[in-house]
Amino acid sequence: MENKVATRITGTGSYLPEHIMTNDDLSKIMDTSDEWIFSRTGIKERHLAKDESTAFMAAKAGEKALHDAGIEAVEVDLIIAGTITSDYVTPSLACEVQEKLGAVNAVAFDVNAACAGFMFAFHTAHVYLQSGIYNTALVLGAESLSKIMDWKDRSTCVLFGDGAGAAVVRVCEEDEEKAGKKGLAGGRGILAFEQGSDGGKGMVLNCCGRKNHNPLVKNPWMPSYVSMDGQQVYKFAVGTVPASIQRVLDKAGLRVDDIKYFVLHQANIRILQSVAKRLKADIGKFPSVLDHCGNMSAASVPVLLDEMNRKGMLEKGDKIVMAGFGGGLTWASAVVEW
Repeated sequence: MENKVATRITGTGSYLPEHIMTNDDLSKIMDTSDEWIFSRTGIKERHLAKDESTAFMAAKAGEKALHDAGIEAVEVDLIIAGTITSDYVTPSLACEVQEKLGAVNAVAFDVNAACAGFMFAFHTAHVYLQSGIYNTALVLGAESLSKIMDWKDRSTCVLFGDGAGAAVVRVCEEDEEKAGKKGLAGGRGILAFEQGSDGGKGMVLNCCGRKNHNPLVKNPWMPSYVSMDGQQVYKFAVGTVPASIQRVLDKAGLRVDDIKYFVLHQANIRILQSVAKRLKADIGKFPSVLDHCGNMSAASVPVLLDEMNRKGMLEKGDKIVMAGFGGGLTWASAVVEW
């Protein structure tokens, strides 16, 4: 009988920039207030990069995840980074992290799925590992969103922050005895996964890239900032996310009551509350870093997961749901046994 293998998270890590920008700080440079921001978003403060690059933050998060997993960088076969704010068009963020960590045996590339970026990278790593091509992956979500914000637009800039999160994902045998002999904890890992896209509505959350500038076209370079139709994004999230979560629960043969925590992208406290209400789940099952991190796009899910891990909130056998959603429009959900 063929041995069953599982894709398991064996280590987590995160990094937040040293500089903290509070709502009161923002009120000094724009027409807003702590009450206005917090009542609408659940955000009190966010970390903004000053000297840190996206690659620096991602590498720091990766180092911590490797340490938590008890492995060396040379053991990593695959590095996938979810990001929309890499430091360069090329090389990729993942290749920068590979160099910084000394992960000389890894293949590295990026995934652009905005706020669902970490989850898309997580699923991609899962498929690679289950195919037998690779055994150990480092999955990253890292963003320097402050560099693509219009800091005169209070409707968008107050929502976002910078940071990076990481997870080591490995192939492990489900059989506890055999897994133990190899030094890898047994367990079922990823139980179900789904992801989706709706490009037809993509422009409700966008940031334009560089335009043609060549001998045929003369375009003066102008910086582009994030533009968002908040109402449309909210409608997308509160409709799509609970439906996606219910589908992966059905695939895993589980109910909402079987889930210890729902680890969701940190977009807005009202979205988390609406998703909980639609799933008929206790809001206490929806941990959050919104108050001190804001919306970090692809970094939100792994930063939250690492904070939960460091606080000892996750125990072996716990079943959690992870979900990311945002620009593209894109979404992805997974049921994971810790």
